[in-house]
Amino acid sequence: MNLIIWLVIGGVIGWLASILMKTNAQMGIVANVIVGIIGAALGGWLAGALGIGGGGVAMSYVIAIVGAAILIAILRALGVFK
Repeated sequence: MNLIIWLVIGGVIGWLASILMKTNAQMGIVANVIVGIIGAALGGWLAGALGIGGGGVAMSYVIAIVGAAILIAILRALGVFK
């Protein structure tokens, strides 16, 4: 059951980040899930390294979306997304 919740939340986070970065038309549901999960991990790692933490669940989602947006920017720089 936890896996399904991770996939759904990862998909929503990836979708919101793709809208923010204007790559929504280029990404499918699988890419949204992958970017959402990896981006959330990246955002959590960066927030921890910068000393930004706490704030509850809402702040965790914001950090996850920002991490996913950073991941999309990296992928765009590598030429994965135009």
